[in-house]
Amino acid sequence: MSASAEDPYKCSRTKPCELGCCRLDETGDSGNCGAGPEFCGKDNCHSQCSWKSECDPGWGIQWSNMSSCPLNVCCSDYGFCGTTLDFCNGRMIAKPECAITAGTSDKRTIGYYEGWNAQRACGHMAPDEIPLGYYTHIFYSFALIDPHSFHVAPMDSETASHYDEVTSLKAKQPGLEVWIAIGGWAMNDPGPFRTAFSDMAKSTASQDAFFDSLVSFMLQHNFDGVDIDWEYPVAEDRGGVEADFDNFVTMLKRMRQHLNRAGRRFGISITLPASYWYLRGFDIINLEPHVDFYNVMTYDIHGTWDSTVKSMGPYAFAHTNLTEIDTALELLWRNNINPSRVNLGLGFYGRSFTMKDPSCMRSGCEFTEGAKGGECTGTPGVLSAAEIVKILERDDAKMTLDEAAAVQIVTWDTDQWVSWDDQKTLKMKQDFANRRCLGGTMVWAIDLDDGTLIEELGKNLNRPKSPVYNGTYIVADAATYNSGETEEL
Repeated sequence: MSASAEDPYKCSRTKPCELGCCRLDETGDSGNCGAGPEFCGKDNCHSQCSWKSECDPGWGIQWSNMSSCPLNVCCSDYGFCGTTLDFCNGRMIAKPECAITAGTSDKRTIGYYEGWNAQRACGHMAPDEIPLGYYTHIFYSFALIDPHSFHVAPMDSETASHYDEVTSLKAKQPGLEVWIAIGGWAMNDPGPFRTAFSDMAKSTASQDAFFDSLVSFMLQHNFDGVDIDWEYPVAEDRGGVEADFDNFVTMLKRMRQHLNRAGRRFGISITLPASYWYLRGFDIINLEPHVDFYNVMTYDIHGTWDSTVKSMGPYAFAHTNLTEIDTALELLWRNNINPSRVNLGLGFYGRSFTMKDPSCMRSGCEFTEGAKGGECTGTPGVLSAAEIVKILERDDAKMTLDEAAAVQIVTWDTDQWVSWDDQKTLKMKQDFANRRCLGGTMVWAIDLDDGTLIEELGKNLNRPKSPVYNGTYIVADAATYNSGETEEL
């Protein structure tokens, strides 16, 4: 068969390989692409002869870029890293298994609070409107790192003005912890903060400046811990460098030691991506001893950005697909991460699309762009849970359960499409977290809800709701709460 421009595994005298070395067949006119000595050896190779495979399946490191794959994923017979059965020659990874009724994930319910939500057009949630009694932890988002002094820096004046209002909620809910989340996606966007994490992590003097500032900041505002949301170390497209892999471990180890000397117990957590592409920049095995837990962002698995990814394309898929979440967590199990130190990410929002063909509105159909921005959030391609609840009041709105993905698909206005988690699918994800023996769940974000989702999430928790001071008295004191006899609120 002659080389075809459509076949990336074929080559010819004039057509090079997209991936691999070109070995011509007996005719000398066309051939196949591959790796290792069979294709790249000097007696066999026609072109791209210096090409190396991603990993070494056994033909020798001189033919490969790495001896093995990051995160202990499989190296296929063809020298590529992956996790599917094809890559792993049928070998399956062992997954944690617990009885759903054990309720392992009920231990922690973390809610991120967007400190800038008052800057939206509507749909605001002031600190005193945060629902209490449900969350064990509130993570205030975000603070940043000054790229010059490496001190804790405000995201903006409005966001910084509410620190104390949120930490004061601890007086209303005994046992509640409020942590500061530092970083976030936007911090690593092009701009002055882009390399602040990398620059701080590579210097012990810069680390010490950050640690001292962090302790002072947390003591001043009565925070109980810090969530490091670095998106993402090592990733070149996010301002990362190769040295981040080791430097992050050194930084976290020294941070833990520094906070332990602060005279007060402070928690540390790390936010992890659900994708192999970005997670491979984290040394999750050596980071784990220095953190209280990992928060895995098992949302945003799909979005409008898929249109620019060659392996994906402009096709609408749910951003919290449970099948894909299960696969993503396998990356942790391959590295023996303790599931009790893992929190499953839940989205109180949906990823939305404008569909190309109104007659094709299923998952997997083609989209042209993000759906219209919401009245309050205003960003095309994303809608808050509160906005989706309002959409469902429309006569033309239709919601369909995708049982396998454990998501709801809402369509309206002829060509608008959004995936989200409602009361039913949140329960499915909580059951999954318990079946995988996870130690908690975490929500992005508290203020995107109108109360609909957190109330349902709380109903499914196999624990009494936390005691809350309602303005005149505490419904149940801490002793009663800890005994498990708290009355339902």
